[in-house]
Amino acid sequence: MSTSSFNRPGAIDLSGLAAKAKASQAGRPGGPGASGAAGGGGASGRGTYVVEATEQSFETEAIRKSLIHPVVVELYSPRVKTGQQLSDALIEIANASEGKFLLVRLNVDSAPSIVQALQLQAVPTVIALIGGQLAPLFQGVLAKAEVQQAIDSVIKAAVASGLVGRAEPVAGTGPDPDGPAEDEEPVADPRFAAADEALERGDFAAAVTEFEKLLQADPNDTEAKLGKAQAGLLARTVALDPAAAIAAGDAAGASLEARLAAADVEVVLGTPEAAFARLIAVIRGTAGADRDTVRTRLLELFETVGPNDPRVLKARRDLMAALF
Repeated sequence: MSTSSFNRPGAIDLSGLAAKAKASQAGRPGGPGASGAAGGGGASGRGTYVVEATEQSFETEAIRKSLIHPVVVELYSPRVKTGQQLSDALIEIANASEGKFLLVRLNVDSAPSIVQALQLQAVPTVIALIGGQLAPLFQGVLAKAEVQQAIDSVIKAAVASGLVGRAEPVAGTGPDPDGPAEDEEPVADPRFAAADEALERGDFAAAVTEFEKLLQADPNDTEAKLGKAQAGLLARTVALDPAAAIAAGDAAGASLEARLAAADVEVVLGTPEAAFARLIAVIRGTAGADRDTVRTRLLELFETVGPNDPRVLKARRDLMAALF
């Protein structure tokens, strides 16, 4: 775990845990995500983007929230005094990020099961969670500029994967003693408050509705377009088992619905190129209404990943070849 930048190909697949988190939200708009997780509930005004997690709350605070926005996890021990420099840098960067990611801090001395699961080799260690996938960032104490560079790469990877939700500030009683001053203005964009709240509580259909309202007011709102595509994807996949959905889509004679669902899951798991190839292959072999249905879904997934992503640009060329 020595790399100082996020590397998607080296990600450890946590899709099973992600699926479990999503399944726990399905059909429960009033579930745990509605009122905030243990250790600091959601807040719409001033607060901090830092959460102190426990072994018991790690799934809720880190894995589940990584389905909505990037999460950076600091694995630390109070016994390692030199780690305070890193903690201070991470907290400062998190609170200056305006919700682009959430910093989750975990005291490894009280979390032996997570230490074992992650095969932790050194403290402090910093990892990233994007869409339920875990990737190492770095271990040891780095200069603040290097920490910022590593986190910037996480945010870029999240946007490229279509993860455009924003973290909600938590109550200002968190671990940051130098958090936002009392006279600072809230940094969250109020236009997205209703949509972000819906995403946070796992009500993805409601989030789609809120983004649609923004698009009615401004059809060229790029962030709202991305948000709607992201929320729509989550709404379609929240109750799916990833492995089962992909297997069903790969099966001989698979239905159109099964192939579409498999592509959705592949985007959620961070392999949009597989999803694009799957749907373009379907387009080549279909016609009429079915072809239009698949083309429309493919364009939605392009929005989710981002129009300037190299994988989208390549897939657009492949789509044109398939259509003409």
